[in-house]
Amino acid sequence: MDERKETGGDSGQGGAGGAPPLPFRAAVEALRGARLRTQIEVDPAPAPKRLAPYAYALEAAVVDGEEDLADGRLVLLYDPDGHDAWRGTFRLVTLVRAELEPEMAADPLLPDVCWSWLTGALAARGLTYGEPSGTVTRASSHYFGGLSARPAASQIEIRASWTPREGLGGAPDAAAHLVAWSDLLAQVAGLPPAAAGDASVVTLPQRRGPQSR
Repeated sequence: MDERKETGGDSGQGGAGGAPPLPFRAAVEALRGARLRTQIEVDPAPAPKRLAPYAYALEAAVVDGEEDLADGRLVLLYDPDGHDAWRGTFRLVTLVRAELEPEMAADPLLPDVCWSWLTGALAARGLTYGEPSGTVTRASSHYFGGLSARPAASQIEIRASWTPREGLGGAPDAAAHLVAWSDLLAQVAGLPPAAAGDASVVTLPQRRGPQSR
């Protein structure tokens, strides 16, 4: 499945459709109870409706005072019947973005390094997964005319998806995948590795329930 389609799509409330299946509910509750470092702010977000029968989305930002150093979106997809391309019933889809320093933007190895940050974050948390795919895009903006006073800016964008290994009860360790994803977000933002105990309980507002078609 195309990564840009996976991380985009329609958003909003799904149909009523009854209670979501237990594995999906367990995965969503795990996401809501994950412990992340204090610099990362997380909120529920509208989930795409057309990618899977059930979906749940989060948005996060790495915040330093009044400045957002990086931001991203993580979507949990679930299809009880499985999906040939996923080779499983769950899929995690992400978009991560950050502004770059000029010297980093000029590094020809930057896309490879950013992809290794994703796979390394998952490996560092001891997570197993399958069918990873994605893109790393580096973009530059130059300003002219009335905007010429602005300095040139560069941005990195990582779009990726992977199939988390399912555990007992059919649900993956969604909390661990969220923590690994937050590690990636922090690394893209340029934060040092988290010190032991530098975490806080993430309590996600119950603005929306799990999404279903």
